[in-house]
Amino acid sequence: MLDHVSITVSDIAAAERFYDAIMTALDVVKVGRREDWLGYGERARPDHPDRVYLSIRKDVKPEEAFGRHWCFKAQRRAQVDAFWGAGIAAGGTDDGAPGLRNYHPCYYGAFLRDPDGNRIEAVCHHAA
Repeated sequence: MLDHVSITVSDIAAAERFYDAIMTALDVVKVGRREDWLGYGERARPDHPDRVYLSIRKDVKPEEAFGRHWCFKAQRRAQVDAFWGAGIAAGGTDDGAPGLRNYHPCYYGAFLRDPDGNRIEAVCHHAA
């Protein structure tokens, strides 16, 4: 459903350490960097319309909003575990350790807060 998403951060260096770590755990490529921007994934094009892209943009610290979060798909539960561990090691904070959730019997997810407090999730929908 989504084509691209942008997340606001106040410290691009801290965000780069965090997002590089979690995106590597999820096998998502970094496609660019500037002093005010990071890019992950691949932009959709006419010959690749199913691609998805994430933009991290520097601005003022985002306001807290509990219901706002971004969830990334993982192909394996081990990727969810790696996402969570890498995020903690790279300056994120725990907001829900890896495990099964009550959304459906195979929903295996983990939640983190990035260094700016943005709520980030990874989920695998496959059975163990």
